[in-house]
Amino acid sequence: MRKTFALLITPALAWASLGSLPAHAQDKEITIAYQQIVDPWLVAIANHSFEKATGYKIHWRQFESGAKVATAFASGDVKIGVIGSSPLAAAVTRGVDLQLFWILDNINNAEAMVVRNGSGINKPQDLVGKKLGVPFASTSDYHAMFALQRWGIKPSSVHILNMQPNQIAAAWERGDIDAAYVWDPALSRIKETGKVLITSGELSKAGKPTFDGIAVDRQWGAAHPEFMAKFIKVIADADAAYRDNVKAWTPDSPQVKAIVQMIGGSAKDVPNALALYAFPTMQEQASPDWLGGGEKSRAAFALKDTAAFLKGQHQLDSVKADYSSYVTPAYVDAAMKLK
Repeated sequence: MRKTFALLITPALAWASLGSLPAHAQDKEITIAYQQIVDPWLVAIANHSFEKATGYKIHWRQFESGAKVATAFASGDVKIGVIGSSPLAAAVTRGVDLQLFWILDNINNAEAMVVRNGSGINKPQDLVGKKLGVPFASTSDYHAMFALQRWGIKPSSVHILNMQPNQIAAAWERGDIDAAYVWDPALSRIKETGKVLITSGELSKAGKPTFDGIAVDRQWGAAHPEFMAKFIKVIADADAAYRDNVKAWTPDSPQVKAIVQMIGGSAKDVPNALALYAFPTMQEQASPDWLGGGEKSRAAFALKDTAAFLKGQHQLDSVKADYSSYVTPAYVDAAMKLK
């Protein structure tokens, strides 16, 4: 059975005070959503590289899950935000007019289902009757449901609890849940007293790829193409700094300290967490491997396939015929022309 924990969502007030400002001031200000996902771009957020490159005043808001980012998009509270492939597929299917313009990471093994030591779970079938914590409408939720399907386990036979990552870590330590499907930094914490049952890397290879992306409100992006290109260039530079010198990202490095400053967690866990992801280059982003190629792009295929799966799980009422209009390589193409 799926149970929902009551969560208080506080509306953003960042835009409420802008009504008295001149139009040009509003045009140089934006609220952007990020999540507790270990990623090189957090270093650029911490050192204000985005503000320096674009000249914009940026309000950074941290969210616990893609589902909450989707809600903020729908209400107009944010114009750009980090969102996983599953909540993004659900959002655009329900009519939120977004465009995916950057693949933050290929999730690979950075999300996993872990079972707690002493829970009595030694094989998938042992999950029946147990408590499984997972953030609903997330990539972890999508893969948790797919894993159960592959194992022939009815979701109704497992006590599936809607919990945010921080709640999962706390409930795990109290012994309130037997298993969880989640990402870092919570993943590293529960791995300390548990064992991995399956990873998103394995499930992606089985035909259900997932990724974390960055999406933009379509109209806002079209009205601010220069910002979009400069914004992407900063992310690409941050990713390159990691790819080009992975060994420098040690627990005591300024880069890792900046990541912990932004999302919490333990510095000792960050290098291993980063290694679980893949961070595509701009050239890879613009290719059909990710954003390019229209309907044939990997991202458009993943969104449609994810939506179809969610419909089968009764989480969506319909599936669009084509998701390529919600994916664009245009801003990456523009960023590659910047020096």
